[in-house]
Amino acid sequence: METFFSGEIATELMKELIKVVRLTYLCRPAAEQLKRSVDSLLPIVQEIRLSGVELPQHRQSQLSELADHLRQALDLARKAAASPRWNVYRSIQLARRMEQHDRWITRWIERQMPAHVLADVHHLRVDYAARFDRIERTLGVTDASAVAACAPKVPVAMGSAPFAGFPMMEGLVAPAAAAKIPVAMGSVPSSGFPVAEMMEGLVPPAIPTMVPMAVGKAPFPMADMMEGLVLAGEGGKPVGVGIKVGKERVKEMLMASSDRMAVVGISGIGGSGKTTLAKEICRDPQIRSYFKDRIYFETLSQSPNLETLKLKLWEQISGNMVLGAYNQIPQWQMELGPRDKGPFLVVLDDVWSLSELEELIFRVPGCKVLVVSRFKFPSVVKNTYEMELLGEEDALFLFCRAAFEQQSIPFTVDKKLVKQVVEECKGLPLALKVIGASLRDQPPKFWLRAKNRLARGEAICESHENKLLERMASTIEFLSGKVRECFLDLGSFPEDKKIPLDALINIWMELHDLDEEDAFAILVELSNKNLLTLFKDAQNRAGDIYSSYMEFSVTQHDVLRDLALHVNNQKPLNTRRRLIMPRRENELPKEWERNKDEQLEAQIVSINTGEMKESDWFQMHFPKAEVLILNVSADMYFLPPFLSSMPKLKTLVLINYGTSCTQLQNLSVFTSLNNLRSLWLEKIAVPPLPTTTVPLQNLRKVSLVLCELRNSARGSKVDLSLTLPRLSHLTIDHCIDLTKLPSSICDINSLECISISNCHDLWELPCEFGKLSSLKILRVNACPAMKRLPQSICQLKGLKYLDISQSFNLRELPEELGHLISLEKIDMRECSQLRTIPRSSSSLKSLGHVICDEDIAFFWKEAERDIPDLRVQVAEECFNLDWLVE
Repeated sequence: METFFSGEIATELMKELIKVVRLTYLCRPAAEQLKRSVDSLLPIVQEIRLSGVELPQHRQSQLSELADHLRQALDLARKAAASPRWNVYRSIQLARRMEQHDRWITRWIERQMPAHVLADVHHLRVDYAARFDRIERTLGVTDASAVAACAPKVPVAMGSAPFAGFPMMEGLVAPAAAAKIPVAMGSVPSSGFPVAEMMEGLVPPAIPTMVPMAVGKAPFPMADMMEGLVLAGEGGKPVGVGIKVGKERVKEMLMASSDRMAVVGISGIGGSGKTTLAKEICRDPQIRSYFKDRIYFETLSQSPNLETLKLKLWEQISGNMVLGAYNQIPQWQMELGPRDKGPFLVVLDDVWSLSELEELIFRVPGCKVLVVSRFKFPSVVKNTYEMELLGEEDALFLFCRAAFEQQSIPFTVDKKLVKQVVEECKGLPLALKVIGASLRDQPPKFWLRAKNRLARGEAICESHENKLLERMASTIEFLSGKVRECFLDLGSFPEDKKIPLDALINIWMELHDLDEEDAFAILVELSNKNLLTLFKDAQNRAGDIYSSYMEFSVTQHDVLRDLALHVNNQKPLNTRRRLIMPRRENELPKEWERNKDEQLEAQIVSINTGEMKESDWFQMHFPKAEVLILNVSADMYFLPPFLSSMPKLKTLVLINYGTSCTQLQNLSVFTSLNNLRSLWLEKIAVPPLPTTTVPLQNLRKVSLVLCELRNSARGSKVDLSLTLPRLSHLTIDHCIDLTKLPSSICDINSLECISISNCHDLWELPCEFGKLSSLKILRVNACPAMKRLPQSICQLKGLKYLDISQSFNLRELPEELGHLISLEKIDMRECSQLRTIPRSSSSLKSLGHVICDEDIAFFWKEAERDIPDLRVQVAEECFNLDWLVE
């Protein structure tokens, strides 16, 4: 299916290149040349794509390589179109890289395309010969009565050798002329027999109506017999005829003119492919043409912010900004409707509540709504397509891809046992993928055990989805003890939200006594077993020794989260290891209140609420709790009083999903957190630290993300070395109001790692920075206001890693940089103002790796003579600089 994605990418690439040619100057020549190359390639790729032919493995590999280069070229074009005009260096760099991709694509066309054309001609000869054999056999058994009721005959060319030359001509004649080729055919009576359907595929799909043929009532489904069995689904994987039928049915409902069909639904259990089908419909050319590309896709999940979502949708649909009290849509605007009165489609994915759905349906002319949900809403959605699970063949195909990375069962494997396991998955795509991946490379006894457990799970629960969860639960039984526990921890985070990788790794380290390397290995194992989603690029980059996890996150399918919650909730509430609120609510669960007087054994407590006042809490007892996760959506938040009854609390994660930073109340509870080791605050207005703050003796890691720090630093005279005597890791990310670090930070002798990223207003580091004698890692990246580093940084004898990447206004490095005798790695890519390096750099004998741009690499190459183990890497990757535009 690589041709499908190559065609999509090439089409998008053409659009972006047109933008580059129109909007940029320095990239224009390279973009125009690349556009010409892609323009000549696009018709060929589209023709292969529309042919529906499954290519052999070596040709798929070649097309996959082409798709990768097109994808990279598309990324370059998008960055060039968005690049600020004043960033000349960046534009020149992007132009060079586009020229490289243009040369590669030109070579690919010259070398590979002739071989592909010859292979296609041969394939078509064989394919059509077999197709015509089937048609002739069908004609031989057609009933004579059908012949008597024939329609007027089809005007065709007569000959003694039917169809003899046609396959040779396919692909060698221009598409516009192909439909006019006279088809040699014997004396065929035109009757109710579906000649048009028999001839399906003999003419390019774009011009089927140009061939005159007799059409009548078919006595048998020839079209179904010849219908392709593959549809491009998620990731280009085959998803079966059932999904293709569903796609056509939903399309028919959406394009119907009747107002009563304005709201259409797709319903099915979790993991059955509802979202995949919805996205496939949105990409369909007929749908895009019908709605003139006015398609708006939004995911609700279990806890949507309805007001924000409704305003966002209406502004997109109407083309008008919503102004007024409380940001409510004025009635006159609703009555006026969109500027463009044509039809438009709103897709609402993962809808859980009827009341939420009713809020997001706009009763305006031309509005069609596609509702994707596990549930049916018959009072609103009159026409719903119910997802069908995969059939036997399609299920086996998908399972083999996950278990064996092949399209069929290997001959060395017990086919009967494999089919039994597949049968127990009941055709659910997600279950097939997860269970298949979990059994990969396992011995036969594990397969037999899995089959038996899946079979025994059938009678445990009454509902089909609960049965499925029981079957899926067997997949995590093959995980080792700590890996299984780490998977179950994922249910502590809200559904459909990105999980910060840094926070997750830290929770695992503290809760399960893991080293960082072991925690990362567990993350990769869960990703490889399809139990969470971690992009491969992130896996490779986050796996570097000195990498920061701050820019990465993981996601988990809602069915897998349901599985984690299902397993966690098997025990009574007061003995559960994890006490989790599965979705955001306005108050704590009633079940918790009934057990408030008991001691709860939970080690992880996860609370998901909106604004909480002091009166909204009740006292609870958590003597064993080590991790508290507070998921907030509020402007004001009163910290839970029972924090003082968590004597073993090691990790506190406070994440605000609201639109503005949360103001915290009841800060006095921190005085009792003597064992707190890690604190993660996201989108919080950090208050000033009072001078009477009780020292947090064991706090070792503080992470501040998207926080407001202006008030916390203003006029503060707190001695941080006394308040945080053991702090070893300080992370500050996207705190845009940070202008200067307090000088008292330099008195914390225990600091080993400081990471400051995407702080646009930070313009200097304290001049006493050299006092941090224990510092090993310093990251000050993507801080555009930073123009120089303090000279005292050269006193950091233990510093091993320095990251100043994307600091494009940094003009020079300290002259005594060579005094950093322990320095092993420097990342200084995208530092466009740096023109040279200090002479003392040749004294960095421990330096082994430098990442920099091509212009500065020359100077480091000179230093290689004095530093024998030095490896200079010219940065090939162009990092995202969208924050510059913002």
